Amino acid sequence: MHTTLFHSIELIEPGDLVLYHGSLTDLHGLWLAIPCPCRACHAMDALGLPDVRFALADPWGERPGPIHAHRESLTRSAACG
Repeated sequence: MHTTLFHSIELIEPGDLVLYHGSLTDLHGLWLAIPCPCRACHAMDALGLPDVRFALADPWGERPGPIHAHRESLTRSAACG
């Protein structure tokens, strides 16, 4: 039961603030997570494959963010409550 609760806290929902710590080191930092809009990621999601990927948007709209970000490259921000 505690494990399920712990994992539900870690879930990333569209619009959540996340910290990106993936391979693109110059883009590390705070982003808004949105479902990756590319056709390949959409097809994987439609097939029910567990490799959910995200596009990341700058909360201030100042720079483009990474796309195809793996869940493992993100940490849900404490600001999401």
